[in-house]
Amino acid sequence: MSRRSRGSGSSASSPPSSAEARTTARVASLGAGVEVIAFENTTDIVVSRHRSPGRGGWSQNRYVRKIHGGVLQKAREIEARLRGAGLDYEKKETKAFGGFSRVTFRVVAPRDMVPVHSSRGADVQVRVAGRQLDRIRFEPLSSRPRYLIVGLDPGTTTGIAAVDLDGNLVLLSSSRQMTMSDIVEELYHAGKPLIIASDVHQMPYSVEKIRRAFNAIPYTPKQSLSVEAKYDLTAAFSYTNDHERDALSAALDAYRSLQNKFRNITKRVQPGFDLDEVRARVLRGQPLDTVLADLQGVPAAPKPVEPTVPVPERPIDDERVMALDGMVKRLRSYVQELQEELREHDREMERLRQSLRRARSATERKVRRDAELATKDATIESLREQLRGERRRSRRLKKRLERIETVAKIEVSEDYSPLKVLDSLTREGVRGLQEEVGIVKGDILYVPRAHGWGRGVVKDLAGTGVRALVIGGGPEEPPDPHLVRVAREAGLPLLPADTVKPDIRGRTGAARTRAIEEAIGEWEEEQKEYRREQEAERVEYLFKEYRSEREKEVRRGG
Repeated sequence: MSRRSRGSGSSASSPPSSAEARTTARVASLGAGVEVIAFENTTDIVVSRHRSPGRGGWSQNRYVRKIHGGVLQKAREIEARLRGAGLDYEKKETKAFGGFSRVTFRVVAPRDMVPVHSSRGADVQVRVAGRQLDRIRFEPLSSRPRYLIVGLDPGTTTGIAAVDLDGNLVLLSSSRQMTMSDIVEELYHAGKPLIIASDVHQMPYSVEKIRRAFNAIPYTPKQSLSVEAKYDLTAAFSYTNDHERDALSAALDAYRSLQNKFRNITKRVQPGFDLDEVRARVLRGQPLDTVLADLQGVPAAPKPVEPTVPVPERPIDDERVMALDGMVKRLRSYVQELQEELREHDREMERLRQSLRRARSATERKVRRDAELATKDATIESLREQLRGERRRSRRLKKRLERIETVAKIEVSEDYSPLKVLDSLTREGVRGLQEEVGIVKGDILYVPRAHGWGRGVVKDLAGTGVRALVIGGGPEEPPDPHLVRVAREAGLPLLPADTVKPDIRGRTGAARTRAIEEAIGEWEEEQKEYRREQEAERVEYLFKEYRSEREKEVRRGG
């Protein structure tokens, strides 16, 4: 304090505490010293019960409902005030019988800006408190610009973002009409850039030039930041376009890479030092012990200052002019560097042409290799498709085998004969049964309905050697006479279901062997009668033909 008071024109030689307090206040009023910051710009509001429900009695539920309802009502009033003040907040509620037992608001604003005060009522209490920092922060009262970590996204639209050494956002903007001098001026007004960062591994040319203008420390990520990484870094901030997002992600990535180093410095630096100045010098390469000794040291021969005569200070305008003069010098050297690089442009173009030729040859090799890989991938996919087809065929065959085994079990019994169920008397139905169970000589088929039958289907079944075809429908739905006639012509026995009385289960069924044999025997007797009738009709037809021919011959012979 002695050093600060002497530099501010005050005397701290009085030993009493009151004199020391007056000296401290005067030093602060003159702009010296530091501001002690112990709270974040965040306020916590907790609305909770002021009474405990206890064990209770007959009115326990009504009593608890009254308390929790009071917490709910008070939380709604506070939320309405926060909305009316336009403050951002997060709310966490703990539900209970009749309302809430606890409601917590986290308001993004300092304590003095929150329109809510701590209070206690009969049933409800409200506690309002600012959120304390993990470590007390000391902000210098002088007008020295603060150190910044700057992220830049150059292009047609330039994005600028700057955070301080504690990760707090200081500047975030973008413009399509920004020149390099405009960027330098805006950063100058925001603070003192300590680190210039980019979101790509190779720092762009324009960003490098701005870095040189401020003699800042460069930072580039080990590999260019992906879109997902940018979203993760900037999730807690709001921005208006992708350029601001890219610039902000570059600044935050640089800050994140230095967090561990900043923590170590903070642990080793005692309160009272300008922490930002210490961190800046360490990043510049100075040892921490040297920095602390330099900041703690007192000038060897300080000039005596009369308490009544204030030391004249340089006007702010003069300091700004000096700063602008230095900026002009740096910008002139920057223009010279641009001219030198412009002369090197042609040589660089030739080198790029050679690199392009080499890249083209490498690309051609890669294209040929990719074509071979594509052919192999197509072959692999074809084989996979064949494998999937074989697996499907294997599953179908397995199901078919299970059905055949079911039919085989029925064939073992002498009292019952197996039946294979045909969905319809069509080629599609026959094909489906053939694929699932199979149709062999001597099979007895069952069809629920004979609708949509075809002459060719009946002949095909007879040609396969099917022993008989059982027609469902009952006595009220007799088979189609044309179907019966075609079946008799093909020699395929048609058996009515009401005579055989089959027991059908899915694709297979069974019927008593004796009933089937009797029905087939009856059909064969009818078949013999049908053949006799057909033979008689054929003989009668031949006789009529013969007599007609004889009559024609007699008439011709006269």
